Amino acid sequence: MPIQIHESWKELLDSEFQKPYFKSLTDFVKDEYKKYKVYPQAKYIFRAFDMVPVQKVRVVILGQDPYHGPGQAHGLCFSVEKSVKIPPSLLNIFKEIRAEYGGSMPQSGDLSYLAEQGVLLLNSTLTVREGQAGSHQKRGWETFTDAVIERLSLQRDKLVYLLWGAYAIRKSELIQSKEHLLLTSAHPSPLSASRGFLGNGHFKLANKYLESIQEKPIRWL
Repeated sequence: MPIQIHESWKELLDSEFQKPYFKSLTDFVKDEYKKYKVYPQAKYIFRAFDMVPVQKVRVVILGQDPYHGPGQAHGLCFSVEKSVKIPPSLLNIFKEIRAEYGGSMPQSGDLSYLAEQGVLLLNSTLTVREGQAGSHQKRGWETFTDAVIERLSLQRDKLVYLLWGAYAIRKSELIQSKEHLLLTSAHPSPLSASRGFLGNGHFKLANKYLESIQEKPIRWL
């Protein structure tokens, strides 16, 4: 598995790529792509990093697994390819943005426009076998992405972290610097969105913070 990742991340994470666990992870992922249908396409595994260099990160949104349905995952958490129906969790994200800002419902679930503005859309696990949620968990991806969260929090100041759901909120322990804004709530999944995600005001709060540090606000829709 070639490590095709933006040079800024390669520099920040070089020591992780040299560790034994990452070699084992690489061997596992290579084998999975040979034997099974795995998402996203191999060229998109590190897409979140390629689209947002270290110095361009302004907001971090943490997800868990890539989507495991055909044509959905393309390397950005919560995001799907343009031609794919918008998944329920992303639909609730759009509903919350509309509640805060107004506007019409997007026709596409492709969140590349957010990455282009400095939103790092990071899943904890970067690959998954088709139709088998969680199939690539506990193979080393979490160790890698935990290192990403920790090192980024030390390398950069004054970032916004959107942590939705218990899994993402636990990652707050990895955020080392206090010079960041952490916003937490329930997950946007239909199972929990009504218990604290819808109405959390996170998108306006994130922009208010960015403007307070003389940063451009994010165009959420």
